[in-house]
Amino acid sequence: MKLLVVEDEAKAAAYLRKGLTEEGYQVEVAHNGVDGLHMASVHDYDLIVLDWMLPGIDGLALLAALRQTRAVPVLMLTARGQIDDRVRGLQGGADDYLVKPFAFSELVARIQVLLRRASGARTVAETTQFKVADLEVDTVRRKATRAGQRLDLSPKEFSLLALLLRRQGHVLSRTEIAEQVWDMNFDSETNVVEVAIRRLRAKLDQPFERPLLHTVRGMGYVLEDRAP
Repeated sequence: MKLLVVEDEAKAAAYLRKGLTEEGYQVEVAHNGVDGLHMASVHDYDLIVLDWMLPGIDGLALLAALRQTRAVPVLMLTARGQIDDRVRGLQGGADDYLVKPFAFSELVARIQVLLRRASGARTVAETTQFKVADLEVDTVRRKATRAGQRLDLSPKEFSLLALLLRRQGHVLSRTEIAEQVWDMNFDSETNVVEVAIRRLRAKLDQPFERPLLHTVRGMGYVLEDRAP
């Protein structure tokens, strides 16, 4: 899941990015309204966390412009906590409204609710629930089971599994995996992808008789149910 955080306060933006990344989300940050509107208009995000008081253009103006073309879920996160402010924010197009200071656990819970709500309107191609053989994964609830057993995955391992599931049956290169899961340019000297694949395979395949995650020599990795 890819999130955009539009927050002008550097410490707050860094805190949000770090915390949400640790929850397994891919997070990009804009520090003013103009950059936020541009990024939200040209890139596809699953959800936007939006501050109200922003330099350039404020959050409400950004939201009004965004709603002309995009239906992405928006959570307003702001110090403006009066009832009138909340009403203005929600009437202006926000899907939820959280007042600073806030509990990070509540922010995560609200993001999960918005993503779950949005998933109901998605097409089959954008499904958030996957099943391959005896593997079942819900990317909104962030739950993975195989043969009825819960898989204890780290946030990055879950993101890697979700990527492989969305591209099920297609071979993904190390470069594509690094860009999609770690949001980084691939460095041939690093083995971060191989290490993550090895750790995921240890939990996904080793305890079970039939492997689902396969290495394609010289090309990359693919998740699929192959006939024995």
